[in-house]
Amino acid sequence: MKKINLRVCQKALELGLTTIIFPIILTSTTIAGDLLNAPNQITSVYKLSDVSQGDWSFQALQSLVDRYNCIASFRDLTYSGKQTLTRYEFALRLNACLSQMNKAIANNRVNQIDREDLAVVQRLQQEFATELITVEGKLDTIEANITNLETQKFATFTRLKGEIIFALGRAGGREKADGSGEAVNDRLTLSDRVRLNFDTSFTGKDRLRIRLQGINIPEFENATGTKMANLGFDGSNENKQDLADLRYRFPIAKHTRVNFSPVGIGLGDFVPKANSLFGSSGNGSISTFGRENPIVRQGGGAGIGLSHNFGEVVNLSLGYIASRPTLPETGIFSRPNGAIAQLTIEPRDSVVFSLTYLRSHNNVNTGTGSAKANDPFPDADEVIANSLAGEVGFQLSPNFILGGRFGWIRATAIDLEGNPQADIFSWATTLAFPDLGSEGNLAGIVIGQPPKAIANDLGENFKDEGTSLHWEGFYRVEATKNIAITPGLIVIMNPEHNDSNNPIYVLTIRNTFSF
Repeated sequence: MKKINLRVCQKALELGLTTIIFPIILTSTTIAGDLLNAPNQITSVYKLSDVSQGDWSFQALQSLVDRYNCIASFRDLTYSGKQTLTRYEFALRLNACLSQMNKAIANNRVNQIDREDLAVVQRLQQEFATELITVEGKLDTIEANITNLETQKFATFTRLKGEIIFALGRAGGREKADGSGEAVNDRLTLSDRVRLNFDTSFTGKDRLRIRLQGINIPEFENATGTKMANLGFDGSNENKQDLADLRYRFPIAKHTRVNFSPVGIGLGDFVPKANSLFGSSGNGSISTFGRENPIVRQGGGAGIGLSHNFGEVVNLSLGYIASRPTLPETGIFSRPNGAIAQLTIEPRDSVVFSLTYLRSHNNVNTGTGSAKANDPFPDADEVIANSLAGEVGFQLSPNFILGGRFGWIRATAIDLEGNPQADIFSWATTLAFPDLGSEGNLAGIVIGQPPKAIANDLGENFKDEGTSLHWEGFYRVEATKNIAITPGLIVIMNPEHNDSNNPIYVLTIRNTFSF
């Protein structure tokens, strides 16, 4: 900051020079407001000396305020009245007056400046020289930062997000549902999952995600004899930190976005969920069946998707995946693969529904239904499935959301004589109670039928005769901003859609730590 010089000012007044333009230091009320906090950041012996109302300097500055309207430079429109100021706060206010006087000189209003006031200004500058230099440095830094933000509106950054799950789990029941006659393994387990997400943005509108994951959570189908008992966060790689997800999403138009992934993506990742509160493996439903419609779980691997918004109400999402795209003998268009298209409509904030079409090739196994639904043609090598699904969500109040869904699969064995077909059906009703008991909590209930083979051209032995019901309840308690504890219970009635099977239950306590 170049200070007002008394001799230069006097010369300017005598000669009537109007081309002497002094820098305007206080450029915005935002900068002034930020500098009011400067005493907390500056260490100096001068900080120990305050300026009170009785000091000559305070009275001199107040006089300048009245004459030159320096008060207009502050957002609170006050000079603190009778409040005692630190020397740095005083220097900040002095700068405002210097700025006003500089403006007067630069705008050819020099006759408005009294010579005695110039003498007072010079004395104040000498008295507070150290503080003015410090204020100058602060202002220069702030102005440089603002200039940098204006010229470079976005900088590439990478953000680390982590999630750790510790889970207690136990399965129960008399016999396994696979007909082996073995008892359910009902021992208590303690397992974990660790995820590290590195999210990078290059433009502020895109995101590159790299996920490392180590997991050692048992699949309870081994203990119970049915996939219907699987948790929504299970899996195992012996706690090795593997690359579990690599994807990049970016806009190609104002309302159109591309999602590309060479590893770790499923068809369900390309489409929005009508009941999104259940979808998170770390904070949503505790079961695989409860997290999402089983129809969208027909395969995963590498894929590309497109999402386009028609205004604020309608969204169209498309996606394609290939399970083994790196193998020369299969490539990205050979089986197993799958494609999805979904129309999502949200006419109001409280209502959302979607209609989904999916076509898969050798990917009919959803991992949630009966053995006959997951593999309707045991001797077939090529199975093509066309699927339809619908989902709806109604927010009836801020603390209650009612949801429902259905899914239908028509599978065809194209390499068997006569091209036999099978029909597989599932449905579910969900109830969500957000913020129950406290903000951030979530209670959820899922009632439904896991995928069931309701018809099969191969004969009665290849379809499910009974009907299983999935009952689930969980309550996520947000202990802190970064810790959530979710006890939950799953009960499967007539597992494997066999009315002769005894009920199976799974009890778990999921502890989620996020950072």
